[in-house]
Amino acid sequence: MSQVKHVAVLVGSLRKESINRKIALALANLAPPSIKLEIVEIGDLPLYSEDIDVTPPAAYQTFREKIKASDAVLFITPEYNRSVPAALKNALDVGSRPYGQSAWSGKPGAVVSASPGAIGGFGANHHLRQSLVFLNVPCMQQPETYISNAGTIFDDGGKLTEKTQSFMQTVINAYADWVLLQSRTQK
Repeated sequence: MSQVKHVAVLVGSLRKESINRKIALALANLAPPSIKLEIVEIGDLPLYSEDIDVTPPAAYQTFREKIKASDAVLFITPEYNRSVPAALKNALDVGSRPYGQSAWSGKPGAVVSASPGAIGGFGANHHLRQSLVFLNVPCMQQPETYISNAGTIFDDGGKLTEKTQSFMQTVINAYADWVLLQSRTQK
């Protein structure tokens, strides 16, 4: 039996009750046994500055260690002004430094974007993918995951609607397969 792959999940929204956080938790519950998802918090990271990275703050060190220790990364993000939230971009920057020691490099990734709007965070999804190319995060291409009208995907009890759960099961299963495929090809 193969080893369980640990997935660092970064949620772009900082609100504790955000739709994106709820999606992350739902995906963790739907994940097959081959992967284990864990949210890595990004809200306490000071804005990246090379000046303070001379003696990195504890938050930088802890974050980098969590990303390095993970086998893969999953990004779940809302869309702010056709891009990712500042906290998520900051996390990318913190994890990519010091130069030449990126915590992201080679980790299989995927992007899930969710928005109350009709295009499901398409702009944020693709903007994030541009950064992941530079960071050497091989990103799952299919299924593309843009969740539109995100305020309607949970029922009154806080569970994913049946249609959404079916789609999210497809997404997380495909991602688990992607992670395993990438881990085999990197050996």
